[in-house]
Order: sequence, then structure tokens, then C-alpha cells
Amino acid sequence: MQTTELTNMQTTELTNILALHKLWVGNQPGGKRANLRGANLSSADLRGAYLYRANLSDANLSDANLSGANLSGANLIDADLIGANLSDADLIGANLSGANLIDADLSGANLSSANLYGANLSGADLYRANLSGANLSGANLSGANLIDADLIGANLSGADLRGANLRGADLSGADLSGADLSGAKL
Repeated sequence: MQTTELTNMQTTELTNILALHKLWVGNQPGGKRANLRGANLSSADLRGAYLYRANLSDANLSDANLSGANLSGANLIDADLIGANLSDADLIGANLSGANLIDADLSGANLSSANLYGANLSGADLYRANLSGANLSGANLSGANLIDADLIGANLSGADLRGANLRGADLSGADLSGADLSGAKL
């Protein structure tokens, strides 16, 4: 399906999946973990959605609104999140390795201990994001806004930070070995 809008049937199906997932998280009868692997959810309105430990690997979430969503522990491996709004989202321990987050809004998001190995965060807004203990090894953060971001103990080895704005970012204990900081604003 090429359209970026969800049909009524898709919206109903998604609502049911989210309801069953909430039951699963609460260990309630009839609950089922959300498996949205490869789903086309581009431009979907998922503000405040409860997707704790959901499977969203390979999903198309480009331009989706996930602001304030709970995605802690979620599987977002190779997900397409280009231009997605993840502001103030809870992504603690989420697996975003290989995810495409070009121009995504992650301002105020909690990505503590998240796996962003090899993720593309070029031009992403990570203003005041919590990336403490996150794995950003080999990630592309070129041109990213990391102003006032918490990068305490983050693994940035081999990361591309060319032109990134790191003003006010806390890099205490961060591993920057092999990182490219050309033109970065420190």
C-alpha cells in the first residue's frame, strides 16, 4: 500500500493491536504482544501510544507522530523514522540499531541505554535528549542538534558527528574513540 494515510480498517486494526498489547503488558488474559514488524504506519498519529516492548522492526514510521509515546524496550531495528516526531518519547533500552532517523524530532526524548548502533540520525533534533549509556557506535549524527543533551557514558566510538551541535552537551565518560568531530560545535 502506497498511501501515507491509514484507512478506517487499518486504524481499527491498529487500535485493536494496541488494546491487546496493553493487556499483554499488564499480564492480563487475552493479551498479545504488538507485532507491527514491517507495518506501514507512515504519518500515523500515535501520540502517547503505549508500545512498551512492541516489535516495530522494519516498520515505516516516517513522519509519524509518536510524541510522548512509551517505546521503552521496543524493537525498532531498521525502522524508517524519517521526519518522525518522537519528542518527549520514552525509548529507554529500545533497540534502534540501523534505524533511519533523518530529521527526526527527538527533543526531550529519553534514550537512556538505547541501542542506536549504526543508526542514521543526520539532522535529527536531540535537544535535551537523555542518551546516557546509549550505544551510538557507528551512528551518523552529522548536523544533529545535541544542545544540552545528556551523553554521559554514551558509546560514540566511530560515530559521525561532523557539523553536530554539541553545545552544553554532557559528554562525561563518553567514548569518542574514532569519532569524526570535524566542524562540530563544542
